[in-house]
Amino acid sequence: MSVLPLVFTSGWASGINAYAVVLLLGVFGATGVTDEVPESLQRTDLLVVAGVLFACEAVADKIPYVDSMWDSVHTVIRPVSGAVVGALLAGQSGSLPDLAAGAVGGSTALASHCVKAGTRMAINSSPEPFSNIIVSTAEDLGVGGIISFAMFYPEAAAIIAAVLLLLGLLILVFLISRIRRFLRRRAQRREEKRIAARLGRPPD
Repeated sequence: MSVLPLVFTSGWASGINAYAVVLLLGVFGATGVTDEVPESLQRTDLLVVAGVLFACEAVADKIPYVDSMWDSVHTVIRPVSGAVVGALLAGQSGSLPDLAAGAVGGSTALASHCVKAGTRMAINSSPEPFSNIIVSTAEDLGVGGIISFAMFYPEAAAIIAAVLLLLGLLILVFLISRIRRFLRRRAQRREEKRIAARLGRPPD
């Protein structure tokens, strides 16, 4: 059976929470739930690091504006993680060239990351913090659920991931105005801080 559905699903999930994907795949492989996960993803030290970083993201991802800063830092990390995981999964099964799997996983992770980051910018345009917590929790549960589902029904999970990605891109188009508003407010806030800092300086 081709590993492509699992590569696609893990790529989509990596764009949202790469550390959760590595942690879950490693745990599923180490416990014998699936044979598709290579031993390199089952290493104890890797799982410990992934668990710590997942905990950090679980906190940072629920704080307004901090979540967008976190997303900015992970603009490279998530697609690279999706590509590496995809290549490792392909190498384990031998049913798909590593380079092709890396391209699928990386590009899918980049697309879902853009949806996540853009949606968070739009959410941060509202003053209340509860929407961040709700959306972040839903994302964590969604990643955990779809990766777990993919262990048993990879094709169905890939279809769900594709639908969610398409819906996310469509929603992002409608949220562009809110994203622009968020960027304008952030630029204005930076300008105000810069002016305040300048005015507060002692005369030369």
